[in-house]
Amino acid sequence: MSGGTTGKTGGRTPPSRDGADRSARRREQRGWYFYDFACSVYSTSVLTVFLGPYLTSVAEAASDGDGFVHPFGIPVRAGSLFAYSVSLSVIVAIVLMPVAGAAADRTGRKKPLLAAAAYTGAAATAGMFFLDGERYLLGAFLLIVANASLSVSMVLYNAFLPQIAQADERDAVSSRGWAFGYTSGAFVLVLNLVLYTGHDGFGLSETEAVRICLASAGLWWGAFTLVPLRRLRDRRVARSGEGAVGSGWKQLRDTLRDMRRRPLTLSFLLAYLIYNDGVQTVISQASVYGSKELGLDQTTLITAVLLVQVLAVAGALGMGRLARTHGAKRTILGSLAVWTAILAAAYFLPADTPVFFYLLAAAIGLVLGGSQALSRSLFSHLVPPGKEAEYFSAYEMSDRGLSWLGPLVFGLAYQLTGSYREAIVSLVVFFVVGAALLARVPLRAAVAAAGNPVPARI
Repeated sequence: MSGGTTGKTGGRTPPSRDGADRSARRREQRGWYFYDFACSVYSTSVLTVFLGPYLTSVAEAASDGDGFVHPFGIPVRAGSLFAYSVSLSVIVAIVLMPVAGAAADRTGRKKPLLAAAAYTGAAATAGMFFLDGERYLLGAFLLIVANASLSVSMVLYNAFLPQIAQADERDAVSSRGWAFGYTSGAFVLVLNLVLYTGHDGFGLSETEAVRICLASAGLWWGAFTLVPLRRLRDRRVARSGEGAVGSGWKQLRDTLRDMRRRPLTLSFLLAYLIYNDGVQTVISQASVYGSKELGLDQTTLITAVLLVQVLAVAGALGMGRLARTHGAKRTILGSLAVWTAILAAAYFLPADTPVFFYLLAAAIGLVLGGSQALSRSLFSHLVPPGKEAEYFSAYEMSDRGLSWLGPLVFGLAYQLTGSYREAIVSLVVFFVVGAALLARVPLRAAVAAAGNPVPARI
């Protein structure tokens, strides 16, 4: 007599439907974490560490006697090329993100779109192996494709979260994905450090070692993307009659129109977009500044970014504790004061002094994760009930959509002055203006206006 799984045969009770659903969610969640594990290597190894200084060197090799390159006949300082390329990549992403998001919402087929965006970005990153000599246009093109693809893929990746995690699970699931990303970024940076510092022992030139580090990030991105593509599943939805492009921009317009009826929520979002643009620009341009202005070698830059990776986790936890005592708004304002002090210190930082650069990296790590995590938490209180998905979609779109302005300001400052010190200090305006706007937002009134209970401390 075989033991059954239905009724009370053999004394067994039927498996809980909720238990089966929970098991299925856990499987998808574990797969979901791995996309952050896959793509974060691009953000750390490529965008933050290697590509900025390397692409700038390639452009300098192709520049004229005055230090300018001429893409399509336009005079551009070689030192501004990387910043301009980052800025242009975000503009491309602004066009593509609503199209991809609307197509995903309209068809329910997020996985094929995620695969297309991920593998386009991974292929462009792997193609950076061929970036040598004076091929600065190739480097700029690959950067634009890879960066825009990452932005599009992250919109699709984040769209899975409400489907794979219940409301009370989302903070924990989101945090684990974030932790997976920092873990992979730090691990691969250690491997990069071993390869770069020991390139002679591996029979490689310094340039070849950098190109391998760049390309390996693309291979890592593509390989580990297979995990979420196997674990995640699409949910079929009723098809809309409107095209992806029209519905994407219409949804964004409708959400922004709804936000206009909640001006305090919109005021907070504007403040966040400005100071977060400063944060993202400092992270993306720090290696160029350290390499070209301070004369620091690649080993120093890699270890500094590793320090940021490690301290960002501790800083987020520490700022979370400060927020419980002093409130999230005051804690964020304090972090923005620290960011401003970091830029002021960077302006006066003497060249060829790695220890001071490490101190700045430590300060960045301590405020980086917390300022972003607390900002997202504050915004969640300002979202009206029942509109979480559309508001956070606009939050993600707007976050990435404005982040072209900081690199543009950095690039223009260097273009006009020829000084990276002037370029880095120009970013102070984002933190000062963002902090001033945030300070003016009455958060308790904003939370109440959104129809949410006001926390005891915010």
